[in-house]
Amino acid sequence: MEYQNLNAEEREAITERLDLVTERIHELAAEPEVCEPFRAYFKGTAAFIVKTEEVLRQVLNDSFCSQSRETLQKINEALYEDILPEHYKESYANPDYACETLGEEYGTLLSMLYAELRSLIPYAYEGDVEAYTCFCELFIQVYTCFNDEEGTTPKEVQQAIYWFFHDYSELFTERSVCEMVDASRDFFTRIVMDSDLQDLKYLYYYGEPIGENEIRMAEYMNQLPQEKIQAMADTYTEGYRIGFVTTGKDLSIKSTVNVEYAIGMERMVRAAIANFEKMGLKPTIYREAFSSFRNRGNSKRGCYATSVNRQFDYDHKADKAVYLDKAFVERRLETLRTVYEDKKELAAGYAGPAVIEVFGETLFEPENKKTACHYSDKQNELNVYYASQAGQITNQYIKGEERSFTIIAYPLPQIGSNFEEIFDKTVELNTLDYTLYRDMQAKIIEVLDQGVRAHIRGKGDNETDMTVELYRLKNPQKETIFENCVADVNIPVGEVFTSPVLTGTHGVLHVSYVYLNGLRYENLKMTFEDGKVVDYSCSNFDSEEENRKYIYDNVLMHHDTLPLGEFAIGTNTTAYRMAKDFDIADKLPILIAEKTGPHFAVGDTCYSQAEDTPVYNPDGKEIVARDNEISILRKEDESKAYFNCHTDITIPYDELDCIYIERADGSTGDIIRDGRFVVPGTEKLNEPLENKTSFPA
Repeated sequence: MEYQNLNAEEREAITERLDLVTERIHELAAEPEVCEPFRAYFKGTAAFIVKTEEVLRQVLNDSFCSQSRETLQKINEALYEDILPEHYKESYANPDYACETLGEEYGTLLSMLYAELRSLIPYAYEGDVEAYTCFCELFIQVYTCFNDEEGTTPKEVQQAIYWFFHDYSELFTERSVCEMVDASRDFFTRIVMDSDLQDLKYLYYYGEPIGENEIRMAEYMNQLPQEKIQAMADTYTEGYRIGFVTTGKDLSIKSTVNVEYAIGMERMVRAAIANFEKMGLKPTIYREAFSSFRNRGNSKRGCYATSVNRQFDYDHKADKAVYLDKAFVERRLETLRTVYEDKKELAAGYAGPAVIEVFGETLFEPENKKTACHYSDKQNELNVYYASQAGQITNQYIKGEERSFTIIAYPLPQIGSNFEEIFDKTVELNTLDYTLYRDMQAKIIEVLDQGVRAHIRGKGDNETDMTVELYRLKNPQKETIFENCVADVNIPVGEVFTSPVLTGTHGVLHVSYVYLNGLRYENLKMTFEDGKVVDYSCSNFDSEEENRKYIYDNVLMHHDTLPLGEFAIGTNTTAYRMAKDFDIADKLPILIAEKTGPHFAVGDTCYSQAEDTPVYNPDGKEIVARDNEISILRKEDESKAYFNCHTDITIPYDELDCIYIERADGSTGDIIRDGRFVVPGTEKLNEPLENKTSFPA
């Protein structure tokens, strides 16, 4: 429960704990009573905590927001300065530096602890006294280990961290669920709806690192006419509404929508929230993951800012390894079920996420550090098990067949000097004439529906050679294999997709380079047999072992194999042209990149958790290829049916030779030849590919 909602007795108790622990931390910031090399670590970390405490005290006495923008900016910079790239080499957040100065036995653990203590920043800004106090007490507990006259051991330090996360699993789980389904937890909503957005000091209310991207984005949004802001919001929220309509789901029974956005886009978000409220939906907004408990460093979700140091994120994405075991997983699952049962009415009202992505960050290639935390094989199995079980629990209370989503993307100022032009082009891209695409895609689907399998081949250095088995239609007059994806849940318009039949699907998928979830892959190659990954490689690192682990961790998501969950043909050649014209193909988010060529997704199907809900194309035909041989196992054992991941890998048009179908009688039908669409009636799709002006919105 939030501090302001506690009764007097509860406030007194938690305030007493806070005062006691922070008094001790102030003493350590002055002179910790431990020997070197640990004195500098504890003194510096205590000094950092004191900075966060100053914010917390100001938040609690309502003086924080009354300060000047300059003061708020200095506070923000002071909290994040030591993990900036220029300072990271000598930061305890850097596991290499921690191991060098503290020794390998303790360095990895204490670096993990320091990264975890950075959770104090969001807890301070949100005034969450209980969670804040708990993390301070963890710091003191670990310090006490080193201050013991008999000395300590790495095991004792690890156990202190281990039991902290076991003991407080209920607290952190309850907060994460409520932040998603409970609109009364309105910290972010109040910033968006109540702030003077012309005064950019509001950016510093979040507690996220505020840099040039956030400031320039807010400035740019402020100069746009309200008509354009409203049009952007309308595209976003209407896509969400249409997603319910096209899938036959009842939006009227829902009460909340989870709004996800990049800081700086508040004007659009404010207009969107007003639109959602007209639909009867209140916003829920949660913060991007800031603790290993919430999978910090794995992706940008929720309300987020540009990362100040993506190497820091990468170094600490497996910090949970310090305390992850079977007992922790089972306790967390039990707690998750208990919280959902307690909040089941709120969960039932949750309609799903409405996501605003951003793209254009400086490209990042990670350095693998042996000093960072790494999951063991057993822990990888536990991660997979937890994701599967947690997904099943969540789906019991937030039913897949009743929820939907939408996602849209815009460029960041960091994309380059022509940011404003790219932004305008992206707005145009997001509002392309969906009827034009709908009709051309219907012609492509008409050919695809004749096939029993599809063949996809690369050209030049691209070694792709895939054969994809297709669902066999029983009633072609009323059924279809491929979904005609127009601008609803996935904005912009431009793809047809299906869930392939796994048996018989085989071949090699290859791309010269691709960015997946913000990470670059060079010469990514995956081999499939009967629709499952049997081999994989890339050329990012010097050793084959490192390359395979990179893919295993970040594409296979710790699964030994994954099925081919989707085969799609992207038709948005206008997006492809924009990427070429501005030389930003390597910066496009997967949301747009997947529309710029054929793509294959490893993991769950596009209909995951909602396979039994009928879905229809605009022509009225039911899309019947919603299952595969893996997802259908949900009818026997749901734990075997889902992987809780879905990663799209796109082959760009300029690496593509052909896509054609093979009919049951052995004849063929062409979709693409030499990288160009050849289905009659789709000629307009080739205009942007021929370096001509993109066709109009």
